[in-house]
Amino acid sequence: MEIVRSQRKASAAAAAAYDVVPTTLPLPLYRSAPTLEVRLEDFELFALDRLRVLKSVSDGLSRGKKPDEMEELVFDLWKENMRHPLTSEVVNKDVISHFVLRLVYCRTEELRKWFLSMETTLFRYRFRLQNAEVQRALMAEFDLPYKAVSNAEYEGLKDKLSQVARSMPQSLSSADAIFYKVPFEEVPELVATRRVFIQKGHAYVAMNQVVSLVVTQFRSHLSKALVLTNRKWTSTIREQEKDRLTPIVEALSTSYLGPDYSQPRECAEISLKDIDQVAKTSFPLCMRHLFEKLREDHHLKHGGRMQLGLFLKGVGLKLDDALAFWKAEFSRKVGAERFDKEYAYGIRHNYGKEGKRTDYTPYSCQKVISSTPGVGDHHGCPYRHFSEENLRAALGKMGVGSRAMEDVMDKVRNRHYQLACTLTFEAIHNSSCDAGINHPNQYFSDSQKILESKKSIIFLFQYVFLQKNPTP
Repeated sequence: MEIVRSQRKASAAAAAAYDVVPTTLPLPLYRSAPTLEVRLEDFELFALDRLRVLKSVSDGLSRGKKPDEMEELVFDLWKENMRHPLTSEVVNKDVISHFVLRLVYCRTEELRKWFLSMETTLFRYRFRLQNAEVQRALMAEFDLPYKAVSNAEYEGLKDKLSQVARSMPQSLSSADAIFYKVPFEEVPELVATRRVFIQKGHAYVAMNQVVSLVVTQFRSHLSKALVLTNRKWTSTIREQEKDRLTPIVEALSTSYLGPDYSQPRECAEISLKDIDQVAKTSFPLCMRHLFEKLREDHHLKHGGRMQLGLFLKGVGLKLDDALAFWKAEFSRKVGAERFDKEYAYGIRHNYGKEGKRTDYTPYSCQKVISSTPGVGDHHGCPYRHFSEENLRAALGKMGVGSRAMEDVMDKVRNRHYQLACTLTFEAIHNSSCDAGINHPNQYFSDSQKILESKKSIIFLFQYVFLQKNPTP
């Protein structure tokens, strides 16, 4: 795969490089990189679209969605994110985006583990969405050394196979009545859930369960490929592409994929007189903690000032109010003169009024989580950086009940920090947040919408009540 700045050229050799023919096998196996040129813009955009799919799959798994729900989720995600104006380019986008992210996520053991898990899950449910003919063709592509059970052997085991089939949620169709005889250790998932009949060391796998066989092969191949890609990346690609692809590759794994919060959303604006009340009702824990520490200590280190300052800018605090807000606090510790000399410039800089006049963007959850606060710092993600005792205390102060708190702590222990924040949001607002929390400013915006809707309902009831019961 060659990256170019000119328009991408399609070629007949490209389809062959995908190991599949798009018209008959819409699910590529990603065995070798495509031999075609890719525009630099597509290199990044295709990868971001696929990354949205993978991260949503990760969220679905973390929320404990059932297989049927995951299948529906994958279908919707793929349809929404992996479209292309040209139908003939859909498979190209699929393959290109996979290999770009393979390069992105090969670089550390943690990245490889996440990518392997998410791509395997994505492949599993995309395979399930194919018809039986395509599934059998994909099995043939893997060249699996398994043969279908003969009619004579099937008749001898028919009763036992039917007994296993009756214990499964879905009944066997005529197509699924084809069974494959495989070593039982190659389908541990099916053995663990008792979805196969085992005899003399072999498992009898129905066609509708054959996904486990294929997924095992897919995962094994991708795992080895990621290690090889990492060797190529560290030995040659990173240095050769240091001025072009390397910056993109290194940034993609921490990319924020949601809306831009560099400007206040929808006419949003907060004033100094409202800021304390709004902080209690609509600030996420990471920002509420910084806000309270600022009020308590009248000072924050650089990391805390950046994280809270850009957040406040994004929720609608005007520059003049921001200067007044920070000065009122810092002056109590360092004096007004020192504040004007050492700190006011940084605030104006965040608003694009100094230096390069850059319009700085509020930190996303990914950036907050990946920060490394030191001694005396208060920035970062409380779900990641707080001790369990301190986190429980902070959540209790926010009004999270004991049952919801245990759910939050369970997500924290499994390092699902954004999902823990989402559960906190849902517990406090008594409202679902299916999209999940991906940005502190999204938390604020969604919170304000819910609170405003509740105010509207209260006003409506008061209006109706007063109309029916006028004051004497």
